[in-house]
Amino acid sequence: MIESSFCFLPGVGAKTERWFWHQGLLSWRDFLARPSVDRIGPSRKAGYDAEVARALEQYAAGNSRYFGVALPPREQWRLFEWLRPRTVYLDIETDSFGRITVVGLYGDGRMTSFVRGESLDGRRLGEALRQYDLLITFNGTAFDLPMLVRQYPDLPLDQPHVDVCLLGRRLGYHGGLKAIERQLGVDRMEALDEMSGNDAVRCWNRWRHGHDLEARAVLLQYNEADCVNLEPLAVEFYRLMAQSTRPSSTA
Repeated sequence: MIESSFCFLPGVGAKTERWFWHQGLLSWRDFLARPSVDRIGPSRKAGYDAEVARALEQYAAGNSRYFGVALPPREQWRLFEWLRPRTVYLDIETDSFGRITVVGLYGDGRMTSFVRGESLDGRRLGEALRQYDLLITFNGTAFDLPMLVRQYPDLPLDQPHVDVCLLGRRLGYHGGLKAIERQLGVDRMEALDEMSGNDAVRCWNRWRHGHDLEARAVLLQYNEADCVNLEPLAVEFYRLMAQSTRPSSTA
């Protein structure tokens, strides 16, 4: 989808992008190969050519950070198919004072849990995040990422970001993560299905103040489910968005 996208060009919105596609400009290479485009003057076409050539170069170099700046935030879902092997699914837990207790990262089939007082610090978290080129969260725009930046100001969060909560709303899916999981048939352990954020706080308190190992294990399982289950949501939402956005003939 990303190589069919023109919404990063100045003044190009959804209507103009669709018009490009209808003119047979289905990819960046198509655009560069066309000497002129109706309704676009020569100087504007030359400027667009330079931007498209730069995008093609950055794509070939695998530079996701370029597109994190070039693409409008609401269109960064278009990067998912390309960057899926380098995507991390992130979720945090907090205590009753709003301090981060657990940061979960699920990427490349591996789950990593950073726990406050044990493995959670800015350096370790930063080293882990640098390995990935796309962030996927659920409501991370409003919660997870601002909390992380507030508590770890130097954290490298310069990757493109897809908030599947916001993407789901555009597709008509509403409610919390577990409610949307049920709508899509995504399962989680029965013991975790009824857990809430408040339950996670209680688990943390039982571990922090009572050294309850079972409570710690449940908290990490809950956080892991929140991370792992973001992947099938991202896959399905990308499929639906691409299906409704691009022309059927676009590769």
